[in-house]
Amino acid sequence: MNVEEQIKDYIDSQPEAKRNDLDALHHHILNTLPACKLWFLDGKDSEGKVVSNPNIGYGFQTMKYADGKTRDFYQIGLSANTTGISVYILGIADKKFLAEMYGKQLGKASVTGYCIKFKKLNDINLDILEAAIRYGVEQSL
Repeated sequence: MNVEEQIKDYIDSQPEAKRNDLDALHHHILNTLPACKLWFLDGKDSEGKVVSNPNIGYGFQTMKYADGKTRDFYQIGLSANTTGISVYILGIADKKFLAEMYGKQLGKASVTGYCIKFKKLNDINLDILEAAIRYGVEQSL
């Protein structure tokens, strides 16, 4: 199964309201980043144990760790969680930046470090989320 099929299956597996929001947000991110690399992480480790929620990833960056090792990873992540949806914007060095720059304008969302969490898509200002995504992609290049 290719990445697009995995993403479709993941979105389709969600309850209807969350599925509709995830699908709309997925397509909005694809329109915002049309040439981006797509990723899908099923949330399982190498032994098949569930260690996180599945994630849809967009873009490409090489993350550098303190020990000097590197890892190829996505720039923007999208995931369903028990209370709603999370958007991860990776690669921004200042962990307070998202909350300070976009937090108040986003609407009903909690912003911590690199994660923007909200219950449903109608709760947030999609234009502000798009601006945060664009900023995150520019910072991780």
